[in-house]
Amino acid sequence: MNYQTTVSVDETSKETKLKKEIKVYDQKPTSAFIGASWTALLIGMTSYCIGLWNAEMMLNEKGYYFTILLFGLFSVISVQKAVRDKMEAIPVTDIYYSISWFTTMISIALLIIGLWNADLLLSEKGFYGMSFLLSLFAAIAVQKNTRDVQYIDRNIDEDK
Repeated sequence: MNYQTTVSVDETSKETKLKKEIKVYDQKPTSAFIGASWTALLIGMTSYCIGLWNAEMMLNEKGYYFTILLFGLFSVISVQKAVRDKMEAIPVTDIYYSISWFTTMISIALLIIGLWNADLLLSEKGFYGMSFLLSLFAAIAVQKNTRDVQYIDRNIDEDK
């Protein structure tokens, strides 16, 4: 059997469905959230670096962990930038987007591998892991806040 159904569609609702919904972001992050983000970033990075400074390990090991911190921070900022650019319809190449995610995962994996093989107490390994993750999360929040403020300021200037 061949069943055929017809549905009538109101032309105005058809047009509404075709139009892409544009979301308006007009609320800046609060100064408390901006301050908390910067504070978390500074606490995470400072704690990690003080831990390295006081650690009883060779200088090349300290350099390895410090480089992973910098690599991780740069990587998560790149991911946040690429995601935000896509959201704002700013062209982002797929290769840059993929590399940003890849380097973020690699930085976390390198820290895990380094800590797994390190001759450190479990409490020290946990300290480095948590301060590293705090730093990465805070870097994303700081970058997001910066982009939010710039985006809203740019829209306010365009409206004038």
